Amino acid sequence: MKKIYGPNLSKNAEGIPSLPVCNEGKGMRGKPIPVVAIFDVGKTNKKLFLFNEQYQIVFERSARFLETTDEDGDSCENLESLRLSVFDSLHEVFRKGEFEIKAINFTSYGASFVYIDKDGRPLTPLYNYLKEYPKKLLDSFYAQYGGKDTLALETSSPSLGSLNSGLQIYRIFKLKPVIYKEVKWALHLPQYLSYLISGQAYSDMTSIGCHTALWDFNQNNYHQWVLDTGIIQKMAPIVQGDQLFRATFPGSGYLVGSGLHDSSSALIPYLLNFHEPFVLISTGTWCISFNPFNEQPLTKEELHEDCLQYMTYTGKPVKASRLFAGYEHEEQVRRIANFFQVSTGKFKQIGLQWNIIEKYQALDISDELSAFSSIDLSHFNDYTEAYHVFMMHLVKAQIKATSLVLQNNGVQRIFVDGGFSRNIIYMTLLAQAFPNSEVFGASMAQATALGAALVIHEHWNTQAMPNDMIELRYFRAKQQTHI
Repeated sequence: MKKIYGPNLSKNAEGIPSLPVCNEGKGMRGKPIPVVAIFDVGKTNKKLFLFNEQYQIVFERSARFLETTDEDGDSCENLESLRLSVFDSLHEVFRKGEFEIKAINFTSYGASFVYIDKDGRPLTPLYNYLKEYPKKLLDSFYAQYGGKDTLALETSSPSLGSLNSGLQIYRIFKLKPVIYKEVKWALHLPQYLSYLISGQAYSDMTSIGCHTALWDFNQNNYHQWVLDTGIIQKMAPIVQGDQLFRATFPGSGYLVGSGLHDSSSALIPYLLNFHEPFVLISTGTWCISFNPFNEQPLTKEELHEDCLQYMTYTGKPVKASRLFAGYEHEEQVRRIANFFQVSTGKFKQIGLQWNIIEKYQALDISDELSAFSSIDLSHFNDYTEAYHVFMMHLVKAQIKATSLVLQNNGVQRIFVDGGFSRNIIYMTLLAQAFPNSEVFGASMAQATALGAALVIHEHWNTQAMPNDMIELRYFRAKQQTHI
């Protein structure tokens, strides 16, 4: 018996699990709790969250898989383990009987495609978006379609090789024509996960619009190269991110979302809670500044400064800038710790010392993120002083990156979430730099998963949407000091 890769109704001879049917029975607490199930699939951790109608997490399951390799020996996601984990996680929930799943949605990194055939069977590994792209193929692609700068500007996608997921399809099209011919649909990972449950193939704008080189932002349609190559025929119909669909098998009582790109999903709680112009700085390894209220087209200069466009679930462009600040923070903390012979844990306990800021404020602080890495640490009295000066450099670079998307569009609030939102030095210096905006450290439980739940609120939740999901901490600037 062949493997069934789409929804199936019973466990087959090879042990592939069936799609669970909604259990309406009473759980341990009496009447089952109505919930929405959200699969949040990151590069490292794969999580299932159940949110109740008050958007509290009432169940969580996490998994991590060893990577596998593709035919070239490059590391990549273990797609089979991921697929089985989706079914196993749902089976666990239904066995408990405590919860009544009303809807299921998905959010994940979106810069990778799953190519499925007419039976829903993946035809290739889930190629890593960091996989090296053939230079000769890339050069010929840009030469044929207007040049690197022109195409990047039209698609709001910096030239990023395999991270431009459209180029992944182009690679299959050119170098693996036999496989390409068998492709029924090319689905971004969030939509493939949705397909596993719904049996329906869709595309969504949050995945298409995020540095894929697929979408022409000026024409508001797929780029001409997608049409010329015929790759458009492999792209599933586009649906809006707040739409839900019934699964195509009997006995299911829940609805299925089409899935969202993780960065766009994390923005949703803010879009639904705040309607006055704001900027969100989402901090992590990358610090991304989102301005959903900047409607100016992306310029060549902004593109060269690592700006790009994301898409909201409604298909509206969001101008954003990127800074590799979280990574640089880890590197420099490690360097300072090694030099002064202290543990990196010490840096979490450092409070803001204005005397150090004032001592060094007359320095010509560079806005280049890497500038501090060339400074001799012997100039500093201790690790606390060195760390403060490093943060002055990092925030100066952040100011430059965020200012690229601010424009003069009346931004009244700047929200910072993620790791740096809890760094008092970062937050206070940022507030200092933007005295005309209120700067807040924002926190909420699992923002990316929460966004995927909130976007389908009206389809599954009988309660009003809570207005206290985001905890805000206001940071006031010290007017006399600047960096």
